[in-house]
Amino acid sequence: MTIPLFRDDAYQTTCTATVTDINDKGGIILDQTVFYPTGGGQPGDTGTLTLKDGSVVTIATTVKGDTPEQIVLVPAEGQTLPAVGDTVTAEINWTVRHRLMRMHTCLHLLSTVLPYPVTGGQVSDGKGRLDFDLPEASLDKEDITRQLNEVIEGAHPVSSDWITDAELDAKPDLVKTMSVQPPRGAGKVRLIRVGDVDLQPCGGTHVKNTSEIGRVLVRKIEKKGRQNRRVSLTFDE
Repeated sequence: MTIPLFRDDAYQTTCTATVTDINDKGGIILDQTVFYPTGGGQPGDTGTLTLKDGSVVTIATTVKGDTPEQIVLVPAEGQTLPAVGDTVTAEINWTVRHRLMRMHTCLHLLSTVLPYPVTGGQVSDGKGRLDFDLPEASLDKEDITRQLNEVIEGAHPVSSDWITDAELDAKPDLVKTMSVQPPRGAGKVRLIRVGDVDLQPCGGTHVKNTSEIGRVLVRKIEKKGRQNRRVSLTFDE
């Protein structure tokens, strides 16, 4: 099991950890980590591991392991791997992570501006998208941009909470995504609350306040199949 420090504090950028395993693909497993693994439409973190002798291992991405409790750091090609039992200092690429946090939180807000079933989504560095089950609607880029920025500028606090699997089953309307369901089996599910604006299950990393997101633009709206409409966002930089 890897203790996911990012879950309690998405702003923690570094930690000291012990290498507990190297898997058969060369992936590095730590006893605890600040690295977020790919999931929920959010890419895995990149960064570095620094060993006691000062040598540095570059981490190209982070993924989930053989079990949901295991997080695997994938080194870039050609790296000399640490040994099991080594103590390392793990540090994420904070610049990229914070931009992902901003966009991930923004997509939560987009799902409130467009309150339709979500069929897919993706978070990227500086941009993101949601796909909606919306067969006939006509969407206006400028209007969605205006509404979204109004919510962002409302400076709503963002917090997390937990409910049991049974409580979530009793409130199916909390789940907005049609294709991806929150993971069950651990007995509890993490909720992300955005002030009094939004509440939904999510395991990703988010900013503390919507004002951190900054202004965004609806880049384009596309028809993806008979019922899907894809709304793509970018930071207004």
